[in-house]
Amino acid sequence: MQGLRVHVSGIVQGVGFRPFVYNLALRMKLAGWVNNTSAGVDIHIEGDEAVLNSFIEKLSSEKPPLAVMDEVSVREVPLENFTTFDIQHSTSIEGAFQPISPDVAICDDCLRELFDPADRRYRYPFINCTNCGPRFTIIQDIPYDRPKTTMAGFALCPDCEREYKDPTDRRFHAQPVACSVCGPHVWLEDVSKVEGQKSRVGEDAVQEARRLLAEGKIVAIKGLGGFHLACDATNAKAVTELRNRKLRVDKPFALMMPDLETIERHCFVSEAERALLQSTARPIVLLKRKSESNIVPEVAPGQDNIGIMLPYTPLHYLLLEKATSLRGGAERRRSNLPAAERGLLREDRPRNDGLDALVMTSGNLSEEPIATGNDEARERLSGLADAFLFHNRDIHIRCDDSVVRVFSDQSSVVSQTEHAIRNRQYASPNTYPLSRVYPIRRSRGYSPFPVKLPFDVPQILATGSELKNTFCITNKNYAFLSHHIGDMENYETLKSFEQGVEHFERLFRVKPVAIACDLHPNYLATRYAIERAQRENLSTFYVQHHHAHIAACMAEHGLDGSRPVIGLAFDGTGYGDDGAIWGGEILVADYRGYQRVGQLEYFPLPGGDASIKKPARTALALLWSLGLDWDDRLASVLEFCADDRTLLRTQLEKKINTPMTSSMGRLFDAFAALAGVRQAVNYEAQAAMEFEALADPLEGGKYPFGWTPPKVEARRAVEALVADALAGVPIGVMSARFHNGLAEVCREACAELRQKLGINEVALSGGVWQNITLLRRALPLLESAGFKVYLHREVPTNDGGLSLGQAIVAANRLSD
Repeated sequence: MQGLRVHVSGIVQGVGFRPFVYNLALRMKLAGWVNNTSAGVDIHIEGDEAVLNSFIEKLSSEKPPLAVMDEVSVREVPLENFTTFDIQHSTSIEGAFQPISPDVAICDDCLRELFDPADRRYRYPFINCTNCGPRFTIIQDIPYDRPKTTMAGFALCPDCEREYKDPTDRRFHAQPVACSVCGPHVWLEDVSKVEGQKSRVGEDAVQEARRLLAEGKIVAIKGLGGFHLACDATNAKAVTELRNRKLRVDKPFALMMPDLETIERHCFVSEAERALLQSTARPIVLLKRKSESNIVPEVAPGQDNIGIMLPYTPLHYLLLEKATSLRGGAERRRSNLPAAERGLLREDRPRNDGLDALVMTSGNLSEEPIATGNDEARERLSGLADAFLFHNRDIHIRCDDSVVRVFSDQSSVVSQTEHAIRNRQYASPNTYPLSRVYPIRRSRGYSPFPVKLPFDVPQILATGSELKNTFCITNKNYAFLSHHIGDMENYETLKSFEQGVEHFERLFRVKPVAIACDLHPNYLATRYAIERAQRENLSTFYVQHHHAHIAACMAEHGLDGSRPVIGLAFDGTGYGDDGAIWGGEILVADYRGYQRVGQLEYFPLPGGDASIKKPARTALALLWSLGLDWDDRLASVLEFCADDRTLLRTQLEKKINTPMTSSMGRLFDAFAALAGVRQAVNYEAQAAMEFEALADPLEGGKYPFGWTPPKVEARRAVEALVADALAGVPIGVMSARFHNGLAEVCREACAELRQKLGINEVALSGGVWQNITLLRRALPLLESAGFKVYLHREVPTNDGGLSLGQAIVAANRLSD
């Protein structure tokens, strides 16, 4: 006989790990106990040595599907001669922390029960178990127990309490467990009626919401991490009205469809994309649209991809339920509903026709944080929605939907093992060995899952960037990247940021010894860092924007920083060491520092932000800087009257508010404008995205970008595009030639640097690398040239991943 003490760290709370251990011990006839602590799960186990060894092995091989075991430590301890195996009460340990599970989509078992008339939770919008349901958005503190969640105010009924206390039940210690007798409920409020007046409750509220959506109305629906604004995606009038109310002119909307069959009627779906759509994270997946789809163009103007997700809550499934009749079994259905709702189900009453697709966009006015509270939603969304579908389960922390896409390249071989390691939180291994998951926005379903670092680091807060903000806190070898905060351009978003930081520091027991931030002095995130550092006497580390991009890519691949990489950091805007606007950077970088060994040659940006909003200005400025004529046959030239052209030329010549830039994002804007795609934009990267969407996949020609170290030169490429535009060459051909030429100069520059410096590893980071057309051109060229290429897999390549890079750069500087 032997006694062992086992400690398991990782995501092992709220995922059914204790009942799994309990039942495993009973099955193997072992004695002892298991309990949750602030540091993970502790197990005391006694039995025969051979059986104990088998028990330890089965902890990993048979663990619950949502559990992630980062570390298992085992030590021998004296026997205490236990005769039973018990689950002990949770204990709090001062200063200890553990990773926390993201919110999880409804599981198959709960979904089956949701639509089973014989089940007591039939059609209950908040059905869940230890394998699914809310986690991160309801947790207030650890250990993860019901009193420390927003479910604390819902006392369990006898039936739910029995399940909650039964270690053999699927709902044992499922903290959000509830039913229609004791749990949260839904109701509908009509905006046109008295505020707070419930016009429909429960099942009737769901059916009324379905009816309103089918009639072209806009409904604000409270979800897991905030409100959605929903409307029928096949109704052009409804979608246009939502755009007008939300002040969102062209930026694409996300959609929700009831099942894979429906999605495949509208889009091309690969095996990899199918796996992502059905994963427990249920992200929005960017898919190629089919020409015969009846999704109205107003959903994503100028785009050939649309973002689609499957339902991930019971309420979503009820809203998107396909048309069925209630004939037969109506009495049995009634018996499983609350008394107040039993009269709502009549045998002669069919359900509303099922909707093929709903727009499900964030519940906010453009650029504001997503609304989470009922009163907040009434105040902020009443002018946007015709009705509200509320519920009374509070959301403790807002969390937008995640956005991902699949990048497939048959010339790029990724082993199944490597793929499984890289993508452990996105999908199961062996699902798509030649496809790579490419996160665009990392939030619900993924956050706050940590990035494992290759070494321990001090407790640091990194505040991220201005656009697509996330923050990052570190503790030991974990980097906890926050949920999506958004663009830090207003007070409301700043307050959301501050609330998120406070919550993460409390959950993960972090008291920062240093703060990292961007170099830009006017970013709200940087100003927060400066003010807090001064207030708390903390060290401050300013990290150059593009260095942070490359460091983030290195960190998520587990590089220890002992050798530098060539970093191609391409994006729209980043404050440079020389005060210019960088964005087309070739760096030789490790965690401690970087050398700028290449860049897109500078050109002026007249009016700064004015040029970003009007790419025609950028196009003319680029022509002027290269000494090329403003041919009045070009669309960008025709955008301005003669007087405005004179003013613009004067501004350029006299250098009036014309900051210099090496931005690759602005280069995309200029080429798109010159090609005739778009002369003005109303959301970030719109011109570039529409230019990419038109690229001809069969075109092999390329515009001749030059590489004269340290400059990437655009003159000959611009001349070639202008000639094509004047000759009437199709935009799709010009787009393909632009992307092909840019990919070729990336290979050329890296090859020359390898010959000079002996570096064979390349990291690709920055928002421009969201352009899958460029990535598909550049990656094969680099890999066929023998380079080891690192792409983002766990955090976004855009500024949403920047805070991870800031944190690890600061950690290395702090250790110097």
